[in-house]
Amino acid sequence: MKPMKFFLIGSGMAMVFATQALTMAHAETQRWTEAQAHAWYGKQRWLVGSNYLNTSSINQFEMWQADTFNPVEIDREFGWAQSLGMNTMRVYLHDQLWEQDPEGFKTRIDTFLTIAQKHKIKPMFVLFDSCWDPDPVTGKQHRPTPGTHNSGWVQSPGNAGLMNEAGWGRYEAYVKGIVGAFGKDDRILAWDVWNEPDNRGGGNYKQLDEQVKIAQVAKLLPQVFAWARSQDPNQPLTAGLWHNPDWDKKERLNAVERVQVEQSDIITFHNYEWPENLEARIKSLQVYGRPMILTEYMARGNGSTFDSALPLARKYNVGVINWGFVLGKSQTNMPWDSWERPYTLNQPTLWFHDIFHPDGTPYRKAETDQIKAMTAEAEKAFNQKK
Repeated sequence: MKPMKFFLIGSGMAMVFATQALTMAHAETQRWTEAQAHAWYGKQRWLVGSNYLNTSSINQFEMWQADTFNPVEIDREFGWAQSLGMNTMRVYLHDQLWEQDPEGFKTRIDTFLTIAQKHKIKPMFVLFDSCWDPDPVTGKQHRPTPGTHNSGWVQSPGNAGLMNEAGWGRYEAYVKGIVGAFGKDDRILAWDVWNEPDNRGGGNYKQLDEQVKIAQVAKLLPQVFAWARSQDPNQPLTAGLWHNPDWDKKERLNAVERVQVEQSDIITFHNYEWPENLEARIKSLQVYGRPMILTEYMARGNGSTFDSALPLARKYNVGVINWGFVLGKSQTNMPWDSWERPYTLNQPTLWFHDIFHPDGTPYRKAETDQIKAMTAEAEKAFNQKK
């Protein structure tokens, strides 16, 4: 936001100009209205994509650091996504990548966006994340733990950073730096400012006490929204709900969830349950009167599948972004319980997440055929509407 300048003129007119300027400044940093959100959503195709991590990366650091960033692999894998008719990908960034090399990080993001645009994909970028390893360190990453789901994924900011309130200025620099650089870039769909912010973390790590984490995130999350909004992005901001069974009842939301509901321009949410549960979730969120995107779903062994979720999402005009695109070092074909009993002797009976083998062969052709058919139908309907 550029500073406003005022000149010494009649006091009444000066007051009018000052009021107008303050109103403009206030409007530029406010949550979108429902009308603005629906106007934006009405311009989008039916949004279908995956949470994306390339095959050779174990986590956000390996995906983005200069020595492991792999545009050739990303280009190849985005070609597979385009062949399914996918038009978005949810992609994680990390605050330490900014601290490590801000200019290089921006350059690699720009390269990534060029590849995505080539394949008609508009990513949703995630700025922070509360899941898995709470002690992230850039540099060379460890090898995957055999037979274990997402054994290298790292939180952002992590326990130490979350507890050190005096150091939160570094997160302000990160958010403003990234959103300031790309907030008006038409190649980007949206900003998911914090993934599952009140998630304790999971895995076999030493995590913060749940109530301590909720209290700290409840202080930081509103600031993250404000920092991002201060850059006046063209894209919507959101933070997805994921676990409370009473999303439509504000009085039952915790302090973090209230921020998510009250600050998100569009409603995003996660659901890894049976289709009847998904439909109930969608209906419950309609109370907020905003467009919806399901930003995590599809856990085959948990009852969440393409053949059940996609038709429901299409019926209610909800965007869908499944977890897991290609099997790689993240090993998210392994179920969540692999942290307790790693699949080292035998593979799981059923892949938990992911669509493709590393060579581009579908895990289940029936699934990829369904995605292709439904995205083609949606594209036809969108073009007829124009």
